[in-house]
Amino acid sequence: MEKPSNLLVKLSRRLFENPDKQEKFIEALIHPQPFQPCILWCQQRPDNLPFAVETPTIWQPQFVDRLYLGEKPGQHPLHNQGYFYCLDFSSVFAATTLLAIPGPIHLVFDMCASPGGKSVFAYQALQPDLLISNEAIGKRLGMLISNLKRCQINSCIVVNRDSSIFAKNIPLSSNLVIVDAPCTGQSLLAKGEKAPGCFHPTAINKSANRQKRIIANSAQLVAPQGYLAYMTCTYSPEENEQVCEWFLSRFPQFQAIQISLLQEYQSHLTTMPCYRIFPQDRLGAGAFTVLFQNTVEGEVQELDKEILKSLGTIQHL
Repeated sequence: MEKPSNLLVKLSRRLFENPDKQEKFIEALIHPQPFQPCILWCQQRPDNLPFAVETPTIWQPQFVDRLYLGEKPGQHPLHNQGYFYCLDFSSVFAATTLLAIPGPIHLVFDMCASPGGKSVFAYQALQPDLLISNEAIGKRLGMLISNLKRCQINSCIVVNRDSSIFAKNIPLSSNLVIVDAPCTGQSLLAKGEKAPGCFHPTAINKSANRQKRIIANSAQLVAPQGYLAYMTCTYSPEENEQVCEWFLSRFPQFQAIQISLLQEYQSHLTTMPCYRIFPQDRLGAGAFTVLFQNTVEGEVQELDKEILKSLGTIQHL
């Protein structure tokens, strides 16, 4: 085996007590193997599927198919026609918590939306009256708008502002806020991609502090009895369980919701209901996910679209 960095070895020891599990985790990152492709259907699935489909997991939604290795859905004409969206299966795992939310849902707000996978998932799963997809980084907007248009996501507004702006201007308005938080991206290594410095404590702490700011701002958008879904594609506890524990200490009106379908993936690093997969599980590059509910009783604050316009709506879809 190629010699792993000391920082990766330290992380593996913090994540797993068992040396065999540590070794398998490290191996999955320094000798990455291809994962099965996955597609999320945006239009009705054809009767004659153009791909070979894997047996679904018990938590996998009906509008998602995991394909056999070797399938190349992104090159199929149905992709360009907007029939489906390609994504890592661990993203499906992370978003599966949304299936536990009872309808009807009026407003879903996706705080860190680009490239659009979680927005597309939420739209298919919950059929909200309105989806607002925000991307604070301007250079990532084009990809988000392109994907939402291609997948024919209607009743959607794309915006481009910092989370603090929405916390101040449209509080208590959203039945669901999704925070697919920017992170160190350690799982990129499991896909054979680069993530320089992703295990360095400075990078991890900087990322965790940004995540805390975003989740704190996002919480202020959540309507009474509404939900906040937090997820990352990284492994370090500082960006996952520790962010969530910090969040609950600052916002005690929220509680983490148990997701029965994901029970076997319960994080062993906390007693809080939150869920993880790792690359050695072979379901995807890795993910952390948790669903919070705002337990406060009260009225939903109706969204003032004039305020939204004044904040600079990028595009109505």
